Amino acid sequence: MSITRPVARWWRAASLICIALVATAAVAHAQAPDDIAPEAVQSQFEKYHPDLKFRRMGLEAYERGDHADALRLFRKSAYYGDKASQGMVGQMLWKGEGSDADPALAYAWMDLAAERGYPTFVGLREHFWMQMDAATRERSIEQGQAVYARYGDAVAKPRMESQLRRGRSKVTGSRTGFVGNLTILVPSATGWTRMRGEEIHDPRLWKEYEYWQWQDETWRASPRGVVEVGPLSSGDAPRSDIEKD
Repeated sequence: MSITRPVARWWRAASLICIALVATAAVAHAQAPDDIAPEAVQSQFEKYHPDLKFRRMGLEAYERGDHADALRLFRKSAYYGDKASQGMVGQMLWKGEGSDADPALAYAWMDLAAERGYPTFVGLREHFWMQMDAATRERSIEQGQAVYARYGDAVAKPRMESQLRRGRSKVTGSRTGFVGNLTILVPSATGWTRMRGEEIHDPRLWKEYEYWQWQDETWRASPRGVVEVGPLSSGDAPRSDIEKD
């Protein structure tokens, strides 16, 4: 298992709907019957998906070298149960990116990222554990209690589900901001899947159980260690209150 490749590469295979949305919406923009700006489409979707919003923003900050801001944004995404962002926090703390290196706290965050048993994060958690001495391991267990109390699924999932319910009530029966001629990309276990704009209303993007199931399907199919970007595939698309610093 390798953890030496560029960090952003791990998450691109299961990255954001909204990253691809920005890139592809401009092409489809001229075809949109209501001439809705692609930025408005992104904003409308991300308003009720803060997990994806802050992960996207965190990746952008990371890629421009602003690690302190990236760490802050990944924590915001983690607040809504985003396991990829929780893993990024763990990796950055391990490497000392955006803050002083803290192996004990890094392990606590990677353990949190592995909470649902996703192979990618389980492998990284075990890699961290094997490199720590007994004292650091003990500290990581102690620090993990506070991390779980604030960011664990028991509290983070209800926050995200509240956002999904609010968004679902807004989009039900309305196509405002989401146009059928708009083509966007969504992550799948093998790479990217094309999705038409109207499919953004798919229940798996708005209903609580389906939303978590979609994430489980994506991440549990990922290999241990590094997540690679696969080829574009055609397949079925997956059917705020913001944390104060």
